[in-house]
Amino acid sequence: MLRWRVSRFASTLATFALLVGLAGCGAGRIVPAPVVSPQSPFGGAENLPPPPSSMPPPAASGPVKVALLVPLSGANAELGKAMLEAAQLALFTTGSDQLTLVPRDTGGTAQGAAAAARAAIAEKAQLILGPLLAGEVEAVGPIARTAHVNVIAFSTATQLAGGNVFLMGFLPRQEVAREVAFSHERGLNRFAALAPNSPYGHLMTDALREAAGANGGSVGRIEYLDPRGSDLAAAIQRLLGSGGPGPGAAPPASPGFDALLLPEGGAQLKEIARQLRGAGLDPARVRLLGSGLWDDASIAGEPALDGGWFAASPPEPRREFESRFQTTYGHPAPRLASLAFDAAALAAVLAKSGGGTPFSQEAILNPSGFTGVDGLFRFTPRGLVQRGLAVLEVAPQGDSVVSPAPQSFQAFAY
Repeated sequence: MLRWRVSRFASTLATFALLVGLAGCGAGRIVPAPVVSPQSPFGGAENLPPPPSSMPPPAASGPVKVALLVPLSGANAELGKAMLEAAQLALFTTGSDQLTLVPRDTGGTAQGAAAAARAAIAEKAQLILGPLLAGEVEAVGPIARTAHVNVIAFSTATQLAGGNVFLMGFLPRQEVAREVAFSHERGLNRFAALAPNSPYGHLMTDALREAAGANGGSVGRIEYLDPRGSDLAAAIQRLLGSGGPGPGAAPPASPGFDALLLPEGGAQLKEIARQLRGAGLDPARVRLLGSGLWDDASIAGEPALDGGWFAASPPEPRREFESRFQTTYGHPAPRLASLAFDAAALAAVLAKSGGGTPFSQEAILNPSGFTGVDGLFRFTPRGLVQRGLAVLEVAPQGDSVVSPAPQSFQAFAY
């Protein structure tokens, strides 16, 4: 058996942990890799060529073409352009010389995505990264399937996964499962939720019921809010029982739960947390649980959220990515830009593995997984991403990791 060998960029790629699990044998068979100690995806500044001073990193030029379908015009053009920049940065970082990136504008529409996919396939793209929105993914999937091209999309619309479509977006159900499992470890088994009355809110409460049951816990009260928050006070009163404390009334001795899921974000989240405190919810008795919406610097420093837990990607690798992105392009990286970085880096690593079909389902479904700037991940046969998430605690001085992300799928327990 010959281990997969890399080129002159071996030192950078060896520390770029997307190499985890990529060992070749025979005709491209993927075999499990040894567990790698946690390292920066960038391998430290000393291992990198300097970022370009004025020009963005050029797309690599090689024999294998990979399409990137993102909205470069329309309502999401700013995000799409940042995702393209992140993908270019990934190829620059990995020193890829085996891959040509073929960016195509979807315009943020299903029709635009379909046209972009046809154009990329006509140019012999062997893999499609993107698109971003559910309607775009739905349009691209059949076109790519007919051409026998796999798609690694950035959507979270799980109903679209499967076959030739793999979803790389952050899946809310996994966040809830990680938080509930950690809460169970800490002795918290009675759950409740205050969620928006929206598809997202119902998805999160369904996930809470499922995860609580899997961990031997229970879900008591679930209250839904008007997404605009117009009924917040009434919902909090219902949640706390007995109509909630009125002016001059004593706060409830016990609300009947010891962990409360709040899948909200931004200003709405801060207002909900403040009103819960004002209504007498005791943070010493009830732990607040969040969602991916809590992974947002704009909510930092809110005292009413102190002590709350939320599941997210390991923060340190992403901070390094964000710093590198800012240095290279002169503006902050949107949260979803890291998805494009990891997808492009994955494509570069697969391209370097050689063989006639570097982007086969067998290669994409490597059970040992990969590690990028958003931590450990792998794809399931259903086309869904599994991520190794950390649990963070909100604190005045900044979020801190209270349960590290797993470093291998051998330790995956949620």
